[in-house]
Amino acid sequence: MIKFIAALCVGLALIASLAHADDSAPAAAVRVERISVDSPALAGNPEGNSARRDVFVVLPPSYASSPARRYPVVYALHGYGMTAEKWFAMDKPDQIAARAFRSGAREMILVFPDTYTRHHGGMYSTSATTGDWEAFITRDLVGYIDAHYRTIANRASRGLMGHSMGGYGTVRLGMKYPGTYASLYAMSACCLSAREITPEQGRQVEAVKTMEQVSSAPFMVRTTLTAAAAWSPNPNKPPFYVDLPYEGGQLRQHVLAEWAANAPLAMLPQYVNHLRQYQAIALDVGNRDSLVDDNKALHEALDRFGIANTFEVYDGDHGSGVVSRFETRVLPFFSRHLQF
Repeated sequence: MIKFIAALCVGLALIASLAHADDSAPAAAVRVERISVDSPALAGNPEGNSARRDVFVVLPPSYASSPARRYPVVYALHGYGMTAEKWFAMDKPDQIAARAFRSGAREMILVFPDTYTRHHGGMYSTSATTGDWEAFITRDLVGYIDAHYRTIANRASRGLMGHSMGGYGTVRLGMKYPGTYASLYAMSACCLSAREITPEQGRQVEAVKTMEQVSSAPFMVRTTLTAAAAWSPNPNKPPFYVDLPYEGGQLRQHVLAEWAANAPLAMLPQYVNHLRQYQAIALDVGNRDSLVDDNKALHEALDRFGIANTFEVYDGDHGSGVVSRFETRVLPFFSRHLQF
């Protein structure tokens, strides 16, 4: 349980890490466009999450001056508690990208979708309560970007990356949609193993009855509702439209089984042939991150099934390497492995 809470607290980790970003160097002339994408996959969800999603698009320096040129695309998934707007206000990924391009990374389009929900994140999952976030990312968003920007519109020229909850989304979507992406980079992925919950934690969650109570509830309660909305939805059970792991103080094993079915370490054996289709897969995590063991276990599972991947443990905690590694590891990785 502690591991799950630490994993999802990416918002605070990112804020801390961004304080170290170097904004002193002048950036190349990248351009940021803020757009809205209407997603049929999210329409009408019981939780009331908007089907019109903000998306930030970073266009490389040559985009305006080379109107005949087409570019690969990397889709970047944010963590729990974040929005695309917060990511840009705090992380300034456009400046990071500009420095990376100036340092030799090949030019590509970067896409940052907003996946914030009523419970602070949809876990990039398909849910009858929160909406079909898988289809939003892999179908609606990719289709929109390919239709409105000069992309190289094939899987060999698409990459997917994310941090924490976004790292989980990268692994999950990568397993299920190898026809959409060719390369994956998961940073400090959370939620890789099946979650556990104690009876006392179950009672605390059961005691919350309204969204007003959720806003002041302990972090564990909020993350439990996030998990339930994504992985044990019940559209006939207001106000949260979820099945909880405890009801009347009694453990509901089928709910925990539904959650476990969404843990990548449990999912992986079903998707071995999918994962073998990737051009490249990379994982990294800090040596002081509570998620280091789970990320190592994912790397070892990939190795066990003969799925090529690279894995790096660096000196850092859950958020300390996000900015620097996005510039020096993530974008160069896609420069090497995407088709230009």
